[in-house]
Amino acid sequence: MIRVRIPATTANLGPGFDCMGLALDLWNTFELHLDTQVGISVESHGEGAEKLPTDQSNLTVSVMLAELQRENIEAPSNFRIITHNTIPCASGLGSSSTATLAGVIFAQAVNLDKEGRDPSDIDRAVVLERSVAIEGHGDNVAPALLGGFVIVVPDDSGVLTQRIPHLPMKTVVCVPEYNYLTSQARAALPSTYSKSDAIFNIGRAMLVAEALRVGDDHLLARAMNDRIHEPYRLPSIPGASAAITAANEAGAICVSLSGAGPGIIAFARQDFDRIGRSMKQAFHDAGLTSRYWVLDATDQGAHIGRLPV
Repeated sequence: MIRVRIPATTANLGPGFDCMGLALDLWNTFELHLDTQVGISVESHGEGAEKLPTDQSNLTVSVMLAELQRENIEAPSNFRIITHNTIPCASGLGSSSTATLAGVIFAQAVNLDKEGRDPSDIDRAVVLERSVAIEGHGDNVAPALLGGFVIVVPDDSGVLTQRIPHLPMKTVVCVPEYNYLTSQARAALPSTYSKSDAIFNIGRAMLVAEALRVGDDHLLARAMNDRIHEPYRLPSIPGASAAITAANEAGAICVSLSGAGPGIIAFARQDFDRIGRSMKQAFHDAGLTSRYWVLDATDQGAHIGRLPV
């Protein structure tokens, strides 16, 4: 019926807590097949395939069914979802956001198909608004859907987004094998912040956006600092602070948590493997195995198309 290809994302970008994200050239693919077989099934390949649920508890399925119920649309009783995942799960690279987006898109596709319309003719504005509502913040789902570097905030009319042009940028992302749940990452944050910390982050978030827009590496290095979430999350991830230090010493422009972690993202122009190896060694010294990827930022967002009949 329909295939969706969605990129990885890195959110927060240091000081832009919950409101800035960047799409990366690493992709998950989801296919929805309306079959004659009985029941609902999920077939996963690649990253996390052995762990992901294969029934209605699967995130894509549960989001799809909830969205159909919300719109009072009868869900198909027989369908199959096939996923091909290259984004590591629970890494800080937006894997769960790709699953949420796919579920919202599939719900729209089912409704369009029932109306006799092209199921790939998705309303991206509605997809974005619903996905942000489900996630509670848009710093992963917005760049995953739209591509590029995106600033996203809620407002009274739904979601306010601005896609900021940026010069080409490479990143090195190192992800340790460490179970750091989003719920844990959220629970680590304080309920209030000082005015000085708020000012610190607001100013630096604007400078990060400008540095990425114009390709000012010196400004990016000075601005990529945070007082809202990293000081509270880094101590919970063994080796993370050491990995940040190691990446900086290996030649990175700047380094931060990717999303809520446990992944660490370094922005760089050269020495990519050296930076990746240095972060791996820091995690190894803390007792964790890890992997790293050298990834381009991408201006491509979700690709949505019909499957061949």
